[in-house]
Amino acid sequence: MTTTIASPPQEMLTRVEAAEYLGIKPQTLAIWASTGRYALPMIKIGRAVRYRKEDLDRFIDRRCVTSTCEALIRHKANSKGAHRANEQGGQRE
Repeated sequence: MTTTIASPPQEMLTRVEAAEYLGIKPQTLAIWASTGRYALPMIKIGRAVRYRKEDLDRFIDRRCVTSTCEALIRHKANSKGAHRANEQGGQRE
């Protein structure tokens, strides 16, 4: 008989903990989740919402810019992409 050893569990944070980690309010995360504003993965177990720390870290890394000009260019590009995605029923980030 073989036994399977599960991999170590991923660190999961509550909405309050995730918001604190990102430096935003929990309500902001709730709004993002309900509107699909950002493609930030979450895990729902019943009414409970959890965020994997590694997903939050990736979310932060994707938003790393070297200047405000770069941030503006990314914002404009995402806005155009979001408009196209919404027309096609997709999700924007």
